[in-house]
Order: sequence, then structure tokens, then C-alpha cells
Amino acid sequence: MTLQANNDTLITIFGGSGFLGRHLVRALAKRHYRIRVAVRRPDLAHHLQPLGRVGQIHAVQANLRHADSVAAAARGADIVINLAGILFERGRQRFDAVQAYGAEQAALAASAHGARMIHVSAIGADPQSTSAYARSKAAGEQAVLAAVPEATIFRPSILFGPEDDFFNKFAFMARMLPALPLVGGGHTRFQPVFVGDVAEAIARAADGEAKPGTIYELGGPEVKTFKELMEYVLETTGRKRLLIPMPFALAHLKALVLQFAPKPLLTPDQVELLKTDNVVSAAAQGEGRTLRGLGIEPTAMEAVVPSYLWRFRKTGQFKTGRAA
Repeated sequence: MTLQANNDTLITIFGGSGFLGRHLVRALAKRHYRIRVAVRRPDLAHHLQPLGRVGQIHAVQANLRHADSVAAAARGADIVINLAGILFERGRQRFDAVQAYGAEQAALAASAHGARMIHVSAIGADPQSTSAYARSKAAGEQAVLAAVPEATIFRPSILFGPEDDFFNKFAFMARMLPALPLVGGGHTRFQPVFVGDVAEAIARAADGEAKPGTIYELGGPEVKTFKELMEYVLETTGRKRLLIPMPFALAHLKALVLQFAPKPLLTPDQVELLKTDNVVSAAAQGEGRTLRGLGIEPTAMEAVVPSYLWRFRKTGQFKTGRAA
């Protein structure tokens, strides 16, 4: 697809003002797509405007829990992309409402308007999971494919990048606390993936380079245990902290209290998620349903993470965009 042709292509993005959304909007804007960002609070999406040309990006009000607003936001779109998701439940923002029902409404709207559908889920989506988050992600995938069988679905592992909720959170904890807990002993495996790589994968799907009706699993170049990731955070920030194994049962009890914080460090549902590895499956690798299958070489943590964890360092100076 040429850049000139992209000027005539309208993409509606649900959840486009978040962490992944900002990177995706930038990637799509460089390709000259017209971008409609559908969010609950359009006034909080002004930071996206400078990512494109004048008039290229605009925000509209939509709530995935309200079908009429979703249909209105998708009207006239050639491609619908759903990024909406939550890490914990608050008020009316429930896993099933946002990640299952909301995903279904986005897909139904895409189908009604004849638009292509791209949906972002998560590695670990499983209808049999003990985690409500993982079950709702699986339900969302099923609903999307039922409404738009040709939809492309992406399942990323944990995302890293300057505004991430993983490395930043634990670096902050390492600065404030004398020890870091290793839930379940820290044996859970992860495959952290750079947010920019995930945005590029979605943009290539918009370009028509991804297989329709396919679920891609996106991970970085390395698989690390939770303990190894905590060791990396401490090394990068120049701090020495105890790493204390915490059985799942004890972590669950602590999470029962922590879950009521405005932005909880841990919830009971997240404890359940930590019981399962968060890595790209052998099947996805064998079938090329990965970043490399889309022609993207995954970015290593070491190339990006030190450039933003420098501010948590105990000693040293920030130089040339990397930790000293």
C-alpha cells in the first residue's frame, strides 16, 4: 500500500491514548493513515496530536461498554483496531466488560461497517485459566473471531518502554523498599517485548502484511524468569536489595489488602497470572506467528530499558541516553 493510498484510509483505534496506543499512533501517522482515536475522555488525548500532520489525528468519545458509541466511532473506518485493556478492576471497569464485551462490540462495529479488524489480546489468554484477566482476554478473542473471522489478533508478552508499568514499577519499589518479593519463588518465565516492536507489528497488519484470521504471539529475544528480571532491575539501577521468595498462598493474602490501593502493586488475580509462564508458544514459533514472522527483529531489553531506568539509579550520572 502506498503512502498516497494511505491518505484515504481511516483507522479507528479504541484505547489509542494509552502506552501502546501512543507508539501505534506514531507508527501509523508515519505511514500517512488518517487516525481516529476513540477514548472515554477525548480531552486527555491531546498529546497524540503532535505525532502526525495537522488534521491527521483526531479524538472522539467512545466507551466500549456502550455499543452505540462504539458503532459511531467505527462509522466510515476502513480498519478498526482494539487496544483497550485493564490491569485491574475498578468501578464499572471490569475485565469482562472491557476485555470481552468491549472487544465484541468493537468487532461487531467493524463487521457492520465492512472494516478490517485488528485486536490486541495478551499471551496467557485462556478460557480455563484461574485468572479472570486471562479468561476475559480469551473471551474477547473468541468474540472478535466470531464477528470477524478474518481478524488478526496479537498476543504480546509484558511490554517494556519508557512509560511501562513493569520495569518502572519494580525500579520504584527497589528505591523505596529494603527487599523485593519473588512471588512463587520467582520462577515464572517472561519474554518482555519492546512496545515499539508491537506497534510496528500492528502497523504492518494495517498495511496488509499479516495473515487474516491468525493469532500472533509477540515476545522479545530473551526469556527470563521473574527473579532474573528483578536482578536485572537492581543491576541497572545500581541498587542492592534482598530478593525474598514468597509462596503463592502468602502473596495471595498480601494481595487481598494491596488490591484496594488506587494503583495496586499486586492483586489476587495477578497472583493467579504469575502461576503460568508468559512466553511465546512453540506452535507460534514453528508457524511463524511471531515478530520475526512479520519481518521484525525483536529489540533487546538492554538496548532500551537502561535509557529510562537511569533516574532510579542510586549512583552514577545519565550519559548518552544510557545508564552510567
